[in-house]
Amino acid sequence: MMYVAAILLLCGQQAIGAQSGAQPGSTCIQCHPAKRSGFAEAHSFGADNCTICHGGDDTSDTAHDSHAGMTGFPGLLDNAARACGSCHADKVESVGNSLMHTGRGMVSVTRKIVDGHKGDETSTNLQSLGHSAADSMLRKLCSSCHLGQEKTTHQLDPVRDRGGGCLACHINSYPEDAHPALTASVSDARCFGCHSRSARISLSYTGLAEIDPATARQRESRLRLPDGRHVERKPADIHFTAGMNCISCHKGSDLMGDAGDAVHQRDAVESRCVDCHEVERATGQPHDPDHERLECSTCHSQWAPQCFGCHMQYDPDGRQWDHTEQQETAGRWHEQRSDFRNEPGALGVNAMNRIELFIPGMIMTLVHPDWDGEKFVRIFAPISPHTTGPARSCESCHRSSVALGLGQGTVDFRDDRINFLPAHQLLRDGLPADAWTNVGGTAGGRAPLSGQRPLNEEEMEAVLTAPLP
Repeated sequence: MMYVAAILLLCGQQAIGAQSGAQPGSTCIQCHPAKRSGFAEAHSFGADNCTICHGGDDTSDTAHDSHAGMTGFPGLLDNAARACGSCHADKVESVGNSLMHTGRGMVSVTRKIVDGHKGDETSTNLQSLGHSAADSMLRKLCSSCHLGQEKTTHQLDPVRDRGGGCLACHINSYPEDAHPALTASVSDARCFGCHSRSARISLSYTGLAEIDPATARQRESRLRLPDGRHVERKPADIHFTAGMNCISCHKGSDLMGDAGDAVHQRDAVESRCVDCHEVERATGQPHDPDHERLECSTCHSQWAPQCFGCHMQYDPDGRQWDHTEQQETAGRWHEQRSDFRNEPGALGVNAMNRIELFIPGMIMTLVHPDWDGEKFVRIFAPISPHTTGPARSCESCHRSSVALGLGQGTVDFRDDRINFLPAHQLLRDGLPADAWTNVGGTAGGRAPLSGQRPLNEEEMEAVLTAPLP
C-alpha cells in the first residue's frame, strides 16, 4: 500500500533540482526521487518529464496543486490519446477498435444466443451495453476482460488482472524502488488474466486443464489456481516447451490492430503455421494430400478443454458487480458448470470450408424471469487449442464417434449406413448430452458464426470408412 500511495503522488510531478538533472522549476522528484530510475531506454525522457504522461502541474510547490489534473494510470483508454498518442497515435487509434477492447464478437454471439437477435445495431460493443438478458450477462460476467476496464491499483496479478489500456500489456513489473519500465516484450502473464478463461488458451498452452470440483475430489487433485479453479496437468504445447511465448506468434498487428468489421478474434489473427513451417509453405500442401482440407491444429492438437454442462439463472433480487457501471447493481447471475473433459474434440467445417476442431461453446440451460420458460442452448464453436504436439492417431478420428460430433458411444459402418449407440442420455432436443449433431445432420448442429457447421452424413461416412494404415 505504501508503494501505491507513492506512485499516486508521483502522478503529475516532475524531477526537480539541478543535482538530479531535472528541468528547472519542476517539483516531482522532491517527493519521489527514486522514480527517476527504472525507465527503459525508449522512454528515458520521462525521467525528467513526468507530466508528459501523467499530467498535473510540475511547477507548483504544493501537493494539492501539483496533483491537479493528473492521472496515476497513463495509458487507460480514456487518456491514452494524450498520454501515449503524441508518440503512438496510430496504435492508440487502432487499439480503440480492436477486439481486445470492443469485444464485438462476444457481444454479437451472446445476444444472438441468449436474446435470440442481434440487438441494437448502434450498440455493438462492450462499451455500449444495454439491459437485455444477454447484455446483463455480459455486464455481470464477461465484460471485465477488455482493455477499457479501468485499472485502479499498481500491482500485477496474472490470474485476476483486468483492463488498464496500454498498461494492461506493456508493464511487466512494478518495482518498489523505481519507476515501472514500459516494454514491448509483453510477458505471458499479461495475457493470462483474460485468456485463461473462456477457451482457456493460456492454461492449455502451458499444460494446465481446468476440471470441475467433483472430478478434483474424485482424483484427489489439489492443484488449484489462485482464484480457486481446480486444474490438472496435461501435455503442454510443443512451442511452450521450446521456450516460445505468446508474442512469438501474436505480434502487435494481431493484438492491437484495427479489426475493421471483424467480429471474432480468429478474424484478426494474422499468424499462420506456414509462416514458420517452410515445407508446407513451399509445397502448398499439408503432409498428406488426402487431408488437404484439414487445418494443422485438427491433427496436431493433443487435447482441447471442453465443458458439457452449464446452468445459468438470473436472480433479480440479488446484487452483483457491474463491470460497465463499475459498481454493484441489482440482479445477479448464478452459474453452475459440470462435466469438464480435456481430450480431442469434434470435427467440424469452418467458414473457409476447412475441417477444424470444435468444442462446446454452450450446452446450457438458461433461466430468466422475463421468459415464459427455461431456455436450452446447444452451440459448438471452432477452436485452435494451443496444445500442439505429435499428430493424433488415425483411429482417434476415423473410428471415433466423438470426432464425428456424435458424442461418446459406439459407432461403426454396417449395411451401408452409420450405426451409433450413444453412451449418454438424450436431452430435450433429442441429442445425447455430449453431442453436437446426429448421424443425418438433422438435429443440433448450431455454431456461432455463419458458414460453420458439423460434418454432414456424407463427410461422416468418408471419415468412418477411410482405410487405416
